[in-house]
Amino acid sequence: MARLPVSAEKLIEEFGPHLNYPPREGYAGRDEPDKEVKTHCCFCGMQCGMKLLVKDNRVVGFEPWMEFPYNQGRLCPKGVERYLQNNHPDRLLHPLQREEGKGFKNVSWNAAMEKTVSEIQRIQQMHGNDSFAMLSGVSLSNEKSYLIGKFARVALKTANLDYNGRLCMVSAGAGNKKAFGLDRISNSFEDLERAEVIIITGANVSETFPTLTHWIWRARDYGAKLIVVDPRMIPLARTADLHLPVRPGTDSALYGAMLKYLADHDMLDHDFIDNHTSGFQEALDAVQGYTLEWAEEVTGIEKEKIELAAQWWGKASTSFLLHARGIEHHTKGVDNVLGCINLVLATGRIGKPYCGYGTITGQGNGQGGREHGHKCDQLPGNRDITNPEHRKIVSDIWGIDEKDLPGKGLTAYELIEAIHRGDVKGLISICFNPIVSLPNNNFVREAFEKLEFYACIDFFMNETSRHADIIFPGSLQEEEEGTVTSAEGRVIRVRKVVDCPGEARPDTSIILELAGRLGAGEKFKFETSEDIFNELRVASRGSTADYYGITYKKIEDNMGIFWPCPTLDHPGTKRLWEDKKFCTPDQKAHFNPVKYREPGEVTDEEYPVVMTTGRVVSQYLSGTQTRRIGKLVDNFPEPKVEIHPQLARKYNIRQDEVIRVVTRRGTAEFPANIVETIRTDTIFLPYHWPGRKSANQFTTGNLDPVSKIPEFKVCACRLEGTGIFAEPSTDPKAYAST
Repeated sequence: MARLPVSAEKLIEEFGPHLNYPPREGYAGRDEPDKEVKTHCCFCGMQCGMKLLVKDNRVVGFEPWMEFPYNQGRLCPKGVERYLQNNHPDRLLHPLQREEGKGFKNVSWNAAMEKTVSEIQRIQQMHGNDSFAMLSGVSLSNEKSYLIGKFARVALKTANLDYNGRLCMVSAGAGNKKAFGLDRISNSFEDLERAEVIIITGANVSETFPTLTHWIWRARDYGAKLIVVDPRMIPLARTADLHLPVRPGTDSALYGAMLKYLADHDMLDHDFIDNHTSGFQEALDAVQGYTLEWAEEVTGIEKEKIELAAQWWGKASTSFLLHARGIEHHTKGVDNVLGCINLVLATGRIGKPYCGYGTITGQGNGQGGREHGHKCDQLPGNRDITNPEHRKIVSDIWGIDEKDLPGKGLTAYELIEAIHRGDVKGLISICFNPIVSLPNNNFVREAFEKLEFYACIDFFMNETSRHADIIFPGSLQEEEEGTVTSAEGRVIRVRKVVDCPGEARPDTSIILELAGRLGAGEKFKFETSEDIFNELRVASRGSTADYYGITYKKIEDNMGIFWPCPTLDHPGTKRLWEDKKFCTPDQKAHFNPVKYREPGEVTDEEYPVVMTTGRVVSQYLSGTQTRRIGKLVDNFPEPKVEIHPQLARKYNIRQDEVIRVVTRRGTAEFPANIVETIRTDTIFLPYHWPGRKSANQFTTGNLDPVSKIPEFKVCACRLEGTGIFAEPSTDPKAYAST
């Protein structure tokens, strides 16, 4: 059983998180480094270019990389501090094995490997191949994403592989493929600067993708109108021309009403609709009753504002629509995405200069990681694992019989449910912290306690790996060569800057050794990351995510190449759909009918308040990395509940008072932050913290029926004042357990 071997408090004391600060005078060698390496930030999908400074195999600082075309030297607070994770005191330096009642002990690599392989074989011999599963992360390079997809299917021989992009991009991916047949933002961000109207919906750009604001401000300088759709007046909304404070869970009603308005007032591109799309009438029929008055009642947005947004969008000659998790983390995330796409298609503003649409990828390789095979339903090149032709292509490249290639497996949250049922007995994970990042995480924790064996590959011990039987110390981004694909679809190089410290090893070498010990070594004869990339190129050839024409040298010579890039002499595709030929069977873009439906959980008399979740500027995802960096924690030491003064008065809540949030899944206490920048019926809670401070102990396991993404953005709750005021705490032991 994978219960904690000792208390969480004892594990925190030994393995962290502890806060790392640079010396006041800077690290030794900062002014005279041994080398300066051009690479990229390890955090969000912007993948900002930067230079890391190295002295004696240690990252001692950074400098801006002014020439990199996307961020041009700009960095956000996380990017400025990211180098502090290198040589962090919490870094895992040795393989670890759990000792009941004592914690974890150092073991040899051979012992860790033998234990893991023997447990994999035992469980699969007793319960079948699919009883052992794998969970992966999209902070990993394209090479590792591809390698893990192949490893799970060829070496582990399991169908049950999924990744933490299931919590991020999958609704956007499903919507994009339904509409366009291809899953990528349509343009580089440079095209933003001459867009006359920009809609940002469900994306707190200023805090989650700060360097992207540069391109939005460039557009504002040229006179663009900015429309921000969000339940909160996020920083970007404070300077927007129009803020639409949508009630969480009602986004598709807004887009449907706007589509109806465009049609009623003939603000349509009839030539584009008639010649380059299909399904328009069906999409329009689906919103026939969606008057402005109806939309106001459902969304809580004044009808005059909805009308103005539709007018601006309809009359513009150039435009850009961007969205992120705010519309995707829903039981109808795919519908929300399709509602946005319908607005773009109705006005024909795609495939042209300064006219774009797309989703903003949240994780470091959120784009590339969802293209090359570590999803339960996907093979490299964004191929479909259920498609016989796709299966044959990849099986031939991998040198296996197509019948031996596992089929579609379970998604991330479905795997947790399968562990509870006893269908999945063992698990290996890499760069994924599901006990913090999955919804209803007390249920998730209980699942990990039921596993017969759990192994983890990571560079820090996180809240999930504390439950492991074996922990393999893996690598940071700067300790392996590779590529990632930015939110723009630009394939870029991440460089090996330093060696792994202690006995830690590159993730790739760990996976390759496990494959060999499982008897599949002949299929994994890779000497370098470039070897893996070259096989990825071949495996993606002719697919909708075609990387065949991209090489390491070509990337370096051009500071990145946009896919698709089908041939070695192809320059890459910076702007999609200029030929108006889409990747669908009929080569047309497809409208999709979207009918409004309620969220998976709605408010009632007992739970009358909507809770929604999101990020803050100084933290990243489950906080495994950022909750260890002192200055980032100082900036936002603990989660606070944002609450409107009107709602606070209703419950007699005062600023900084500890308030009790009660949901159908649990109760926890947080200090109140009373602000006027949120809807009066909604509270906001950031999700980067574990245990007693976790937002995801509240969120539901309700999933989108198509993408299987959880509904993080809508949760019904009630509030109770305590009359207690507490000082902010940076002590991780304060939220070590539930």
